Amino acid sequence: MAKKPKWVVEKEQAKKASAAETVWLFGLHAVRDALENPRRERLRLIVTRNAADKLADAIAASGMEPEMSDPRNFAAPLDSNSVHQGAALEVKPLDWGQLADVAVGDACPRLVLLDRVTDPHNVGAILRSAEVFGAAAVIGTRHHSAPETGALAKTASGALERQPYLRLRNLSETITELQGMGYIVLGLDGTAEQTIEEAIEGRRDRPVALVLGAEGPGLREKTKETVDQLVKIPFARDFGSLNVSNAAAVALYAARPA
Repeated sequence: MAKKPKWVVEKEQAKKASAAETVWLFGLHAVRDALENPRRERLRLIVTRNAADKLADAIAASGMEPEMSDPRNFAAPLDSNSVHQGAALEVKPLDWGQLADVAVGDACPRLVLLDRVTDPHNVGAILRSAEVFGAAAVIGTRHHSAPETGALAKTASGALERQPYLRLRNLSETITELQGMGYIVLGLDGTAEQTIEEAIEGRRDRPVALVLGAEGPGLREKTKETVDQLVKIPFARDFGSLNVSNAAAVALYAARPA
């Protein structure tokens, strides 16, 4: 039998590793929403007696048999700094499908694209804002972006279960694909000349994708070259900057459909 090429072997190994991957969610809100999410594949639930009482309805609806644990020696394999509130749930990561599954359908959808935003707390907060403002999805990169973790889920406060979060291979290719779907793709950059509102004036009925970079480095040069236009959030004075999660919320409000 011919030996498989190296790239084929690596792809098969990555697929196998992905299939075996699990995530521990923790905290009452995150665990409750995951228990109530029919899309979520749940594997193991560990709770204290107090948490079990608070989650009784969600546990009953899920059909899971919880493992009881002593709060002083909580049995779940969590980081010691995790504020678990006596509840932890092992799950498989959610599968939201491909780009076309979330980018097509709404009359004038809004998307948030993240260029190497790695902090799970920032991404969790962005997911909350995206849900509030009705974004079709939040999209990061497969590498150099925050994966689905317990910390991300806890910050998202349930939004992870409802707000599509995709991690795709190449951000520039994703931007080009969206442009082919008729999206206006705007990259946020403090040095830009126009604001978001000015850039989409008279075009709010078009689908819009907002691209935000990590704090500090901002958007990569390749990303800046690929978007349709760079835009800014105006500040009241000559200085100032927003945390990326706050910038996402402001940008989604500014780019809201007509």
